[in-house]
Amino acid sequence: MEQYLRVGVISSTHGIRGEVKVYPTTDDPERFRELKKVILDAKGGQRTLEIQGVKFFKNQVILKFRGLDNINDVEKYKGTDLLIPREDAVPLEENENFIADLIDMEVVTDAGERLGILTDVIQTGANDVYVVKTSQEKEILLPAIRDCILEVDVEEKRMRVHVLEGLLDL
Repeated sequence: MEQYLRVGVISSTHGIRGEVKVYPTTDDPERFRELKKVILDAKGGQRTLEIQGVKFFKNQVILKFRGLDNINDVEKYKGTDLLIPREDAVPLEENENFIADLIDMEVVTDAGERLGILTDVIQTGANDVYVVKTSQEKEILLPAIRDCILEVDVEEKRMRVHVLEGLLDL
């Protein structure tokens, strides 16, 4: 399991006083109000930043970090991930998983056949869709619904699925 979870990506600067626009990668952008600090995953290494201010604008979060007080301090961080330690994550409900824990998971059918590796999760309005790459480099899209996803074992990095009729037209 990943030690850190991504909660956002700095998309651009905001104004000249060191604020940044962040594209949230969490289900609940309001969680930024509760966060005291984040880890900036920059090219030169990780750096812990204390959150001084949080605002919302359209689909983005505007953050102000303590000690970064002008545009020159933050400009270099465009495109940089913001992480939190797993222990600071929002508690999961039953049958919920962090996307980071699902990526690279082996996917097998309920008949025991190896389907492939989960490479991406597409978040739609209704339900997530899991992208599974087969050994033939084909992609299979599986809806993340109870009828299809039977078991997820995060520790074993293994998912057992039932392939619904019509999904496996390879």
